[in-house]
Amino acid sequence: MPQRQKRSHTVIIVIHEIYGINQHIQGFCELLSKQNFDVICPNLLAQETPFDYSQEEAAYHYFMKNIGFSGALQKIKDIISDVKDEYQKIFIIGFSVGATVAWLCSEEGSVNGIVGYYGSRIRNYVELEPQCPTLLFFPEEEQSFNVDELISTLKIKHIDIHKFNGKHGFSDPYTLKYNVESAQRAFSTMMNFFTKH
Repeated sequence: MPQRQKRSHTVIIVIHEIYGINQHIQGFCELLSKQNFDVICPNLLAQETPFDYSQEEAAYHYFMKNIGFSGALQKIKDIISDVKDEYQKIFIIGFSVGATVAWLCSEEGSVNGIVGYYGSRIRNYVELEPQCPTLLFFPEEEQSFNVDELISTLKIKHIDIHKFNGKHGFSDPYTLKYNVESAQRAFSTMMNFFTKH
């Protein structure tokens, strides 16, 4: 489990996409570490090599068959239980399926806030009521659902939601979907969220 310890009072648990801990996730963890947070990024896939972006379908099937949302949620809950006495604050950041797992973690009493980047499957769990501050980022459009409809459904829960230019994956500099302006704005919004909470 990659983790970077700077003896911070705050730990951030980063939940990767279906691909595993790839360059994007590693780089993102490094950015957080440079902001003086302790960072834990569990390898939910339990395999050394992440999937390539060209293996999207295989990566999705592997995740759903071998881990699933309930399996990933349990692993993150176990980590929260392990570290909750060591830190004053615990935040969770998730990308794509990881954002949905983060959303599911928002009911945990020990979590001080969650951040979800393009968690498209959150739409399957809209009945959930977050028990901690929640920040969600969505792209302008998604292939499989209407972003505006989901946002309007979630807004009544007093969740901080932002929609950015670009597509699913706009924050990943290793894909063609990368939108540098949206990625920077999202990161800045997230840092303000951590400061506030």
